[in-house]
Amino acid sequence: MDEALEAWLRVAAGDPGLTITGRARLSGGAIQQNFALDVVHRGAPASWVLRTDSTATLAVSHGRAQEFALLRAAQAACVTVAEPLFLCADARVIGAPFFVMRRVAGMAAGHRVVKQFGGQPDLVRAIGAEMARIHTIRPPRADLAFLGAPPPDAGRAMIATLRARIDAAGTPRPVLEWGLRAAERACPPPVPPVLAHHDFRTGNLMIDAGRVTAVLDWEFAGWGDPAADLGWFCARCWRFGQAAEAGGLGARADLHAGYVAAGGVLPDAARIAWWELLAHLRWAVIAADQAARHLSGQERSLELALTGHLLPGLEMEILSMAERL
Repeated sequence: MDEALEAWLRVAAGDPGLTITGRARLSGGAIQQNFALDVVHRGAPASWVLRTDSTATLAVSHGRAQEFALLRAAQAACVTVAEPLFLCADARVIGAPFFVMRRVAGMAAGHRVVKQFGGQPDLVRAIGAEMARIHTIRPPRADLAFLGAPPPDAGRAMIATLRARIDAAGTPRPVLEWGLRAAERACPPPVPPVLAHHDFRTGNLMIDAGRVTAVLDWEFAGWGDPAADLGWFCARCWRFGQAAEAGGLGARADLHAGYVAAGGVLPDAARIAWWELLAHLRWAVIAADQAARHLSGQERSLELALTGHLLPGLEMEILSMAERL
């Protein structure tokens, strides 16, 4: 891999003397693979990350070219992201398309982040501000044409997508079906679409010394309701065992204050609560899909197998939340 990759990077970076001095698989990323690259570029050491496809991917996730475009759009909107550097659509170089971005300092592992950085209101407000900047990206955008036309009603579109995925899996999920029907009855009216990250949560934020150094994993981003990201971030399943409602890190009030301070228009509480229910339903469907990847033999993985065991807890939360709609 390194020889062909090194030759490609020399051309992409415009540096015939570029050398790869180290490569290591990074932890995390059940859907994509990330490798730390240490290189010498123009005579100086540099730290990059190569991101490519895992053995088996989810059909709903973007390809690397699309994720690269999303990173560039986010960077232009002043969202804190790892700088996208080079894109390779030629699978012959390493066996799959990939892109290279600058490596940033910090940690992303959710269970470690909440323990080390929980209870810092300034951090939670900064996270809210990052989300608001993402939501300044609005259609139409020629550079994001691959996202397609925004759905007329993002909420009902999400319900239809989740229902279709449950049906396609062929495994009875009565609690999820019940939750989707409850959400359908209480679905709020549509609002003008924005770019929603659709996986904005603790675990997909790189944190260093109490500050955000990068918003990660844009593979599910698309046009949608801004409340979808607010609900996803505050869902119990992304608090990593902590009581703090905003991603296990702090108070909702601080998240919302940071969002508004950065120019975001805060949706009403009922809309956010509805999208929190959808967050649990969506994660439950994803967890079932992840487990199926292991069980099918597509990709044997203890992490994927254990993800399936999250379903009972998610179903209990769905039953509780749906009753409060």
